[in-house]
Amino acid sequence: MTINTITQILEDFAPLGYAEDFDNVGLLVGDSSSKLTGVLVTLDTLENVVDEAIAKKCNLIVSFHPIIFGGLKKITGKNYVERVVIKAIQNNIAIYSMHTALDNVGHGVNGKICEVLGLTNTKILIPQKSTLKKLTTYVPIANVEEVKEALFKAGAGEIGNYSNCSFSTEGKGTYKANDKANPVKGIIGETHTEHEVMLTCVFGKNDEYTIIKNLMVAHPYEEVAYDIQSLDNTNPYIGMGMIGELLKEVSEREFLSDLKQKMKTSVVRHSNLLKKPIKRVAVLGGSGSFAISAAKAAGADVFITADLKYHQFYEAENQMVLADIGHFETEQFTKNLLVDYLTKKIPNFAIHLSESITNPINYF
Repeated sequence: MTINTITQILEDFAPLGYAEDFDNVGLLVGDSSSKLTGVLVTLDTLENVVDEAIAKKCNLIVSFHPIIFGGLKKITGKNYVERVVIKAIQNNIAIYSMHTALDNVGHGVNGKICEVLGLTNTKILIPQKSTLKKLTTYVPIANVEEVKEALFKAGAGEIGNYSNCSFSTEGKGTYKANDKANPVKGIIGETHTEHEVMLTCVFGKNDEYTIIKNLMVAHPYEEVAYDIQSLDNTNPYIGMGMIGELLKEVSEREFLSDLKQKMKTSVVRHSNLLKKPIKRVAVLGGSGSFAISAAKAAGADVFITADLKYHQFYEAENQMVLADIGHFETEQFTKNLLVDYLTKKIPNFAIHLSESITNPINYF
């Protein structure tokens, strides 16, 4: 098994194409073709985490946060980022980061928070745009089902809880093959008319390569006519944050007390309490101030996130409660989520949950 084997499994779980444009995700350090000895999963890659990987004979660290975020012009060991990179390279340890790719999938960071809090009827808070595409191709009537099956197998036609979604229109296609062609139907030098179906289906941009590959294999023509359009539609299943509901309403103080216990935090910074029951809960792991207006618009009674500044608490505007539980605290279950996933996928391989404490913030 190589490092690439694991990274492909991780990208099935959280496709890198869904990460935010500003982010730095994927394999940051190391050779993907190296033979894998073990995997250490962590929230942050620090020097003590690399030491832990060495001790546990793991040559791949799967980290939520990217150790390299901006460009490195020099690697001299003058700061912790450079020292981590140097130590990893010296010990042939690869580092892979997931970050906003895992933020943006429904079963990722925010889905885990919803699970811990016991929320139901969950959905994405800020759906991502431009992640959907539409394929249109033209297929002889006799081959339509075969081509459909190949496209569906590659992930085309999946819309929420529905699969095998497509639309077909019958018509007549024409073409004339030149003397270098080898037409499946028709005669070289003569215009041929064929009863065809215009087949369209939607797909996630991350599946484009596989879908086109399957189309070329399944389609009977020597030259396949097709076009792909990028859609402006928002994708309701990919995006930042989530919102859901508690099984029953609770008071604000009861909710905050329960929040502290479930999210294992000693401090909750919050805006004014409104003396209203809490039922509808929005969450966004990490720094989520940009989603305050979205949470209000979605009718949240409380919005749980981290890294809120002083003046941002005013933005609650007595419409909901803002609750800042800390950056580490919102993302703390991420490594458990990844270990559980990888263990199910490759149960007979060494997947280790990092024991290193990487939270840089302490409370007195």
